[in-house]
Amino acid sequence: MSAIRNIVILTGAGISAESGIRTFRADDGLWEDHPVEQVATPEGFARDPGLVQRFYDQRRADIRAARPNAAHLALGRLDEAWGGNLLIVTQNIDDLHERGHARRVLHMHGEGLSAWCTACDMRHRWEGTLRDGPACPACCEKALRPDIVWFGEMPYQMERIYTAIAAADLFVSIGTSGAVYPAAGFVEQARRSGARTLELNLERSLGSMMFDETRLGPASELVPAFVVDLLRAP
Repeated sequence: MSAIRNIVILTGAGISAESGIRTFRADDGLWEDHPVEQVATPEGFARDPGLVQRFYDQRRADIRAARPNAAHLALGRLDEAWGGNLLIVTQNIDDLHERGHARRVLHMHGEGLSAWCTACDMRHRWEGTLRDGPACPACCEKALRPDIVWFGEMPYQMERIYTAIAAADLFVSIGTSGAVYPAAGFVEQARRSGARTLELNLERSLGSMMFDETRLGPASELVPAFVVDLLRAP
């Protein structure tokens, strides 16, 4: 790994599952016993905003109760020690990477502890509830919604992500299913750019054949070992 300078790491639900954060969608198509279309689409929010606000109030509480695991902490150590470029692109809405001391983190699907005002376009750190329709601290309009990218909406900062992948020497995918685009296509983009590609996962993802190497096991075991090897490389 001596030629590696620029790294992009994609993380998915599998890295936070060991911290007690349930994966986004179960095999039956439900998320926390709700149809995804009911709680994770703009149309669902328009139909029943109260239900959606209560749903994300609970997700917010779940995030606050969770703790970073060994995988999050290992990526935090990598962030602190790595002298080259590093971008941790996460599909997760929790803040466990940040609490694991990683700083170069991009939340492409939004953040659970953030509220977005659709009236003034401001975003605010938010740890309480939204179910009672609190006013935006910036404009006083009652137009706050979860700062989450729902199905049918564009993920955040895609141009920045693709620029980082184009310059990467190493692309690593951790705990992802390989089923949700555009993130599922990142490995193909990395290969075209000449990056080495590595998958760390509990089981092979749908795009596993696209990776140069796949290591299987719990993220809390694989990620710390990967970070140790990377930082030891001459």
